[in-house]
Amino acid sequence: MNGARMLAVVVVAALVVGGTAAQVRGQDIFGIIKTLGVGYAVRTFAPQINDFINDLLQNRGVAVREQTKVVPILSLAIGIGNPSGAYIGAAQVSGPRAAVERTQAVALLEADFQRAFRIKAYVPVDNLQPWQAFRRVPGVGVSAIVDIRI
Repeated sequence: MNGARMLAVVVVAALVVGGTAAQVRGQDIFGIIKTLGVGYAVRTFAPQINDFINDLLQNRGVAVREQTKVVPILSLAIGIGNPSGAYIGAAQVSGPRAAVERTQAVALLEADFQRAFRIKAYVPVDNLQPWQAFRRVPGVGVSAIVDIRI
């Protein structure tokens, strides 16, 4: 689907969901998230989110010195039972250029330790279906977590 047709679908859907009196802009991030989901919003706005995170860290004196990009966070617990609902947010990953380019997502593993600690492990992976093929990308780490308000 070309960009103009996708934009038209987004605008029509946002009008239906948001009511008839709402003014809709082509890049309304909240409309896109509500209409098409977190995964689409992350793919659409990843470069802008990545630049914002890099500027934020540099302005605070803690710039990331390696290659970075923003990818979706996929919950393994959700993904196993409902693969289409696995997108739960976004993360900025950093590392050597070749390894970052191979990174497609960050898998979220959650567990309780001795009923007192809640553990969340963020693992950069090389595919968008880690519940089928869980492969870590060596040398890549998570440098920021992006929470998306819906």
